[in-house]
Amino acid sequence: MKINFQSKNIEITEAIHDYVEKRVTNLGKLLTEIEEKDGEVIVLFSISKTTHHHKGGEVFHADCSINIKGKKFYASVNRQDMYEAIDAVKEDLFTEITKNKDKKMTLFKRGASSVKKMMKGLSKRNPFTSKY
Repeated sequence: MKINFQSKNIEITEAIHDYVEKRVTNLGKLLTEIEEKDGEVIVLFSISKTTHHHKGGEVFHADCSINIKGKKFYASVNRQDMYEAIDAVKEDLFTEITKNKDKKMTLFKRGASSVKKMMKGLSKRNPFTSKY
């Protein structure tokens, strides 16, 4: 897994770098399964401060894009605290990746049950052509 960091209007300190790396590697549990099947995982993480003159409000912006062999997952968040923004991006990506994983399993199970019904003679519908 390759992790690329980018910052704008803010300096990435060692503490910020370690925090982002820790959060992305927490996603690694999901990504390692996908990585073993599909190939290399590239993570682009961007942290920025929207403006220099704001002292309050939603000042910090965090982006994360994960590219897994053609599949792209993206999350973007604005928050008052930088660490809060990083956590929110991680949570958004986690839900997006699990939703995609669940969607693939559901389609597989539906197809398998359709073939099983056809083999038993309960359904005349052909699951491969969707014709009766």
